[in-house]
Amino acid sequence: MTDDTRTDALLYRWTDDAVARPLHPALIGARADVTAAARGLLAIPEAALAKPWAWIGGSEEEVRYGAYRAAESLELAEIEARTVASSGDPGETIAARLVGPTTAARWDLHGLLMPLVGAQLDADPGGGEWSIRLTMGHIIGGQRGYGWGGAWWLSQGYAAGDPAMPGGAPDDLWDGLPDEATSEAAGSVTQLLDRLDEVTDLTVERLAGISDEQAGFGATWAGFRVTLAFRFGRWSSHIREHAIQIEKTFAMLGHVPDERARLARNLLAAYGRAESVVFARTDVDAAVERIVRGAAEAKAAVESASAAAGDAA
Repeated sequence: MTDDTRTDALLYRWTDDAVARPLHPALIGARADVTAAARGLLAIPEAALAKPWAWIGGSEEEVRYGAYRAAESLELAEIEARTVASSGDPGETIAARLVGPTTAARWDLHGLLMPLVGAQLDADPGGGEWSIRLTMGHIIGGQRGYGWGGAWWLSQGYAAGDPAMPGGAPDDLWDGLPDEATSEAAGSVTQLLDRLDEVTDLTVERLAGISDEQAGFGATWAGFRVTLAFRFGRWSSHIREHAIQIEKTFAMLGHVPDERARLARNLLAAYGRAESVVFARTDVDAAVERIVRGAAEAKAAVESASAAAGDAA
C-alpha cells in the first residue's frame, strides 16, 4: 500500500501525473460569479419578481426577466465557446468527451439543492426512503468510487473481453473509502456541494486525459463486463439518476420549490452546459474566456434586477 495519507491516494497511485487535466483556473472565478448570481436570485423577495426592470433603458420587462437574461448570457457563451473550441486543438480524448456532461449534471444538482435548509436535508420522507442528506452522501461516495474503480481497472490493463479479467475489483480496494452515510454526507448544503465539486473535479483531473486505447480497456460495472469508457459515461447519469430521486423526495415531503428556486436552477443548469464545452479539455483558453465573460454578464444581470427589486445583491 502507498504511504500517501491523502484520502484519494490510490487514485493518484494508479493514474499518471503527465496526463492529468486539472480544472482550468479561470473557471474558478466563473463558478464564483454564477454561484453569487444564483444566491442573488434566491435573495429577491418572491413578490418583487413582478416589479419593473428597465435593464438597458425603456424596458417594460419584470425583475424575473433578469434571471432569464442571465441564463441567456450563459447560453450564448456556450454557443460561442463551442465554436471557438472546435476551431483549435480541442484536446478531446474519448474520456474527456464522455465525462464532459458530468459537469452539466453537477451544476443542475447545485441548482436543485442550493435553496434548501438543514431541516429539509434531514427530513424523513418515510417508506424507508433516504433523506436528501443520505442521497447526497451516496452521490458523492459514488463519484469517488467511480474514480477509484476506474483508476484500478486502468492499472490492470485488461483488453475488453479478456476471459482472464476478474468479475470485479477486489473487495479491499474499497476499504479506505469514506462512509457515504456519515463522512460523505456530513455538513451543510454548501459543504455537501463543495465536497461533490472537489471529488468530481479530482476524478476528472486524474482520468480524462487517458488515451483512447486505455479508455477501451476492460472493466466491470454492476456485474457486467464493460469498458472504462462505459464507466466514464455513467458519471453524469448517476448524478442525474439521484437528482430525480431527490425530486421524488421533495414530493414525498410536500416541498414545492418556489419561482426563485426554479430560476436559480435554470441559471446554474445553463452554466453547467456552458462549462461542459471546455470541461476536461486542453488548449481551450479562448473558449474558457468566453464562458468567464458569460458568467460575469449573468452576475451583472442579476445584480441589476436585484437592485430594481429593492434588494441589491
